[in-house]
Amino acid sequence: MSSSYLPATKEQLDNAAEAKNPTEAISIYYRILEGPSSAPEALQIKEQAITLLSELLTQENRADDLCKLLTQLRPFFSLIPKAKTARIVKGIIDSVAKIPGTSDLQITLCKDTLKWTREEKRTFLRQRIEARLAALLMEQKEYVEALELLSGLVKEVRRLDDKLLLVDIDLLESKLHFSLRNLPKAKAALTAARTAANAIYVPPAQQGTIDLQSGILHAEEKDYKTGYSYFYEAFEAFNALDDPRAVYSLKYMLLCKIMVSHADDVAGIISSKPLKYMGPDLDAMKAVADAHSKRSLKLFESALRDYKPQLEEDPIVHRHLSSLYDTLLEQNLCRLIEPFSRVEIAHIAELIELPIDHVERKLSQMILDKKFAGTLDQGAGCLVIFEDPKQDAIYPATLETIANMGKVVDSLFVRSAKIVA
Repeated sequence: MSSSYLPATKEQLDNAAEAKNPTEAISIYYRILEGPSSAPEALQIKEQAITLLSELLTQENRADDLCKLLTQLRPFFSLIPKAKTARIVKGIIDSVAKIPGTSDLQITLCKDTLKWTREEKRTFLRQRIEARLAALLMEQKEYVEALELLSGLVKEVRRLDDKLLLVDIDLLESKLHFSLRNLPKAKAALTAARTAANAIYVPPAQQGTIDLQSGILHAEEKDYKTGYSYFYEAFEAFNALDDPRAVYSLKYMLLCKIMVSHADDVAGIISSKPLKYMGPDLDAMKAVADAHSKRSLKLFESALRDYKPQLEEDPIVHRHLSSLYDTLLEQNLCRLIEPFSRVEIAHIAELIELPIDHVERKLSQMILDKKFAGTLDQGAGCLVIFEDPKQDAIYPATLETIANMGKVVDSLFVRSAKIVA
């Protein structure tokens, strides 16, 4: 960075735009910002220079320089309105977020900026940076710390009645509680977000996020039909905005169809959507739907193995597919052992094409869960299936007769008591 400043004029911005390489342009922008002029026209040119400089530093993946820029601009922030300061600060933090692998740096930058906002008493900006920090902590799986940060913030924002920020905070709180497996609080926070959103105009992206979270919570409660409706609404919102979250909404729509045993609809839904969404995520759901339609555990395991990043590493999909896999496995095992009274475990494993230890473990679990009556003879490596004990109808009938006699005796006792009285 050169020590000699340049005047904050339109010509200097044009010179930077016509520079031979990004390094030269970055140097010109820095020199424009070093200028001492605080005239309204000069301040406006400097604001443009900050925006252009941020874009260039982002393209060059210079995250550290963006952080230093935010610190260097603090004297400049005292010359411009607080609303413009908030826009510039959020813009630079967003620019850092666009650079891959900067999560820790973003957290450090937010904490440093929060310290400055408290010193300068910039409440509006501080509240938004705190919400941003909580979202970053959630990405890093620091759920407890993020909730502690939000607990104080949400009270303050409710008092100020800032509805738009309140929607963001309640939505974030819902996601945090869901990550901690606290479904009642996740639903309560989402209801609060919807209530706040109904009172104001909510941007389509934010409405899509609310619908996506609603779908996730309904799917968690096994209400897949309602979940599908919310995922569809989220997909429509994100698709209109070309938001990358559209593909996740579509993926969860397909998951809901599979979970309600409508796997045959999956191919039709995929073919009706734009080609830009075709990729590993939809291929993974197509493979799972195919395995479910054929009731094939081998194809199911093959899909989980081939599409591990899209299925195993997505916590929402993984949770539901684990339940689906267990159900499929139990149904297949019950169908295979039905003709036998005694059968080798190795034979069942061969029929179902799964490892013997896996089959043995599942059979023992099913016996304990009373899915069927039987026992494992591990010495002989066999499964012994008992006939379901037939309940003798005489005992319930006898109990019912005794109960009715008891009522008759009670009635006679009440009548005799009245006569005696």
